[in-house]
Amino acid sequence: MTEDQIGRPVRRLEDIRFLLGQGRYVDDIARSGELHAYVLRSPHAHAIITRIDVTEAAALAGVRGVFTAADLAADGIGTLPCMAPVKPLIVPPRTALATDRVRHVGDPVAFIVADSADLAREAAELIEVEYLPLPAVVDGRAALATDAPAIWDQAPGNLAFHVERGDGKAVARAMAEAAHVIELAIVNNRVVVAPIEPRTGIARYDAASDTMDLQLAGQGLHGIRRQLAEFVFKVPLERIHLSAPDVGGGFGMKNFVYPEWVLLLWAARKLGRPVRWIADRAEEFVAGTQGRDIDARARLALDAGGRILALDVAMVANLGAYLSGNGPGASVIAASTAQGGVYDVPVIHVDVRGAFTNTVPVDAYRGAGKPEANYIIERAIEQAARVLGRDPAELRRQNLIAAFPHKTAMGMAIDSGGFVDNLDAALTRSDKAGFAARREASREAGKLRGIGVGCFLETSRGAPNEGAEVRFEGDGQVTIAVGTESNGQGHETAYAQIAADRLGLPLRTFRYVQADTAAVKSGAGHGGARSMHMGGTAVVKAIDAVLAKARKLAAHLLQASEEQLLFADGRFTVRGSDRSVDLFALAQSARDTANLPDGMTPGLGEHVMNMSDVFTFPSGCHVAEVEIDRETGATSLVRYVAVDDYGRLINPLLTEGQVQGGVAQGIGQALLEHTVYDQESGQLTSGSFMDYALPRADDLPAFDIALIERPTLANPLGVKGSGQAGCIAAPQTVMAAVLDALAQAGVAGIEMPATPERVWRALVKAGATA
Repeated sequence: MTEDQIGRPVRRLEDIRFLLGQGRYVDDIARSGELHAYVLRSPHAHAIITRIDVTEAAALAGVRGVFTAADLAADGIGTLPCMAPVKPLIVPPRTALATDRVRHVGDPVAFIVADSADLAREAAELIEVEYLPLPAVVDGRAALATDAPAIWDQAPGNLAFHVERGDGKAVARAMAEAAHVIELAIVNNRVVVAPIEPRTGIARYDAASDTMDLQLAGQGLHGIRRQLAEFVFKVPLERIHLSAPDVGGGFGMKNFVYPEWVLLLWAARKLGRPVRWIADRAEEFVAGTQGRDIDARARLALDAGGRILALDVAMVANLGAYLSGNGPGASVIAASTAQGGVYDVPVIHVDVRGAFTNTVPVDAYRGAGKPEANYIIERAIEQAARVLGRDPAELRRQNLIAAFPHKTAMGMAIDSGGFVDNLDAALTRSDKAGFAARREASREAGKLRGIGVGCFLETSRGAPNEGAEVRFEGDGQVTIAVGTESNGQGHETAYAQIAADRLGLPLRTFRYVQADTAAVKSGAGHGGARSMHMGGTAVVKAIDAVLAKARKLAAHLLQASEEQLLFADGRFTVRGSDRSVDLFALAQSARDTANLPDGMTPGLGEHVMNMSDVFTFPSGCHVAEVEIDRETGATSLVRYVAVDDYGRLINPLLTEGQVQGGVAQGIGQALLEHTVYDQESGQLTSGSFMDYALPRADDLPAFDIALIERPTLANPLGVKGSGQAGCIAAPQTVMAAVLDALAQAGVAGIEMPATPERVWRALVKAGATA
């Protein structure tokens, strides 16, 4: 019998080729006769373009084209769309190259195509652009002020949208009747996404078929293709083909239509030759979407005994200069599903305003709204515990959702969970009882020590519906083509485990296909921790359809009824006999219509759509301990414990890796990562890794992670999704520990990131340095 595959900690099948240097990224692909592109970008945050002269650049030997917005307009190229389902929403026109005005540092102004990348860059230096600088605004709340510089005529007051959700009247009543109302300002700082592989692409045009082809470091390719065809090039969908080879990380930022994708395809069509573009790291700081940037005001109402009565949240979302593909969705759609977190909050009201600013556009970043929402409720509860003189963990326990199913105030139907058990297990694993002795030892060493508890609730689904296809190939392989897309999560292994478990075939039997609009019939990509929930279920349904078809054919060939057949290890056997046939023999027979029973279509493969809009609810509790040096403000994360529930685990090893990565990113936001724009000029002053700190190995402790399996009934696999959870949980957990440590020195509060400078300044202000 074949060993069960689901639940096994199998090492990633794809790692072999990566470790042997056989990974295939866009930069590894060469096209005959290819040209190289460079983007000239605005040095100003806000300015009118008064003149562009490309004459000298275009005359340089080896330069094949120097293009501006006028060239695109002459060809009828459309604007980049925003697909976020937020209404009402003002979407100003975003052209691939700036027309009359630039609105952030890095805004594309001209596109240069030459025989080499160095030559294209040299030509860019010869372009003469005259700007009339305008006042800039980079802070979301400041942008909504009456005296703020106007960024778009279409958006009076720089307001993109104003949306309210929940029950404002019920919240107002609860606030009026509450014994305690806790109020606080909460900033979720902007971050640079910074995947290892920058954005890159190669475009080609086939004149014979009048089709465009783009190989890119991206995800969500079917959606990008559809938007390019419908809104930008205005051509039938089949005239654009997108594919992605291996992708070196994305965290959400590679899911969208970018100006560079438009420029590459257009230039390849215009010049009749392949065109390549590779972003450098400096470009990614000023041109790749950024994340978070929410300024919130929260009010939490509690009764005299500490029971939560209501939550009122007013948020300003800094959207940047343009609306990216799903920019408003993170702060409105995704965040609203997770408001209130794991707590039984009877009524919630959320007021969200989206602001245009002279900054890089903001869009989905790992968690996309769920980290922001969880951070708000967790910080509010932490503050309430301090005001009421309660232990933060006990106040959480009192208010945790304890009975399931549970419908939240925002309408989410949580089918299962163990929120109280998660909290208790995390406190036990972290040895909270022994913390007082550890704090005393730190005090004797001249340091401050703090402990923080943070819970989280993920609302996991992303886009609804997903497709999968299972095909039996002539070489003895089974192809699994899925519409979700991996950029490092291990899908090649996890999907093979699902298929191997269901078909009883070895793992190496399966060939995984993704991210190719010609090879995969449909797909919504990754995002929202949806891959196993939506894509895994699609694979299960496709396999079930294949097996139903195979059983009918096997019964026909073996001259037995379908009820007489047993299926195991990839083979159908007639019960009580030695007559049998395996799946590959059936697949071969299914290709010949003469072998088929009446009503059966040729071929054993099936494509199935999983039509589902159901959410799952990963959850957990994390505990962090920090030590702060009074003299320098340096904060060391010395302990980190996570107790998480992701439902049934397809591969615990992969799941733990996802949690570790997410936690590391959340820690980075809490302690290190800070996107800083100059308030006057709008310049990005943290525009390289010299000024923007990512977490390194020596910034992180050894993680203590416990995975608790509580399967959901929302899908046949029982999975809940784990890709984003660590990033949702870590910021509030680490900041709770920092605030706990600083409270010993009389510091009332501090916002993310708790950099050494910020911590030191807070200690100095409190007169608490060594």
